[in-house]
Amino acid sequence: QVQLVESGGGLVQPGGSLKLSCVVSGSVLRLYFALWSMAWYRQAPGKQRELVAHITNGANTNYADSVKGRFTISRDNAKNTVYLQMNTLKPEDTAVYYCNTLTGDINWGQGTQVTVSS
Repeated sequence: QVQLVESGGGLVQPGGSLKLSCVVSGSVLRLYFALWSMAWYRQAPGKQRELVAHITNGANTNYADSVKGRFTISRDNAKNTVYLQMNTLKPEDTAVYYCNTLTGDINWGQGTQVTVSS
């Protein structure tokens, strides 16, 4: 069974930075992870989950307009890990952040809380 474990969240002041990690594990994963388009999502209180960024198997990236120029998604296929570098954080970035495939095929993990506040 494939599992997602997100980490790296925390409390940060506006303008600060955080780097999130998502380790994808599972017995068959090593065969397929490099083929998947992976994504980061977030869900703020009272709002629906939204797509933040994704990275294809060819390492092409795409971002929501709200984070473009501030966030960077990357991947390390050897470690089955996806990263999200978040810079110039704003209070509106406060949310629980999740990773998954671009089509949300894997059971969702617990996510990691990011709180941007002074």
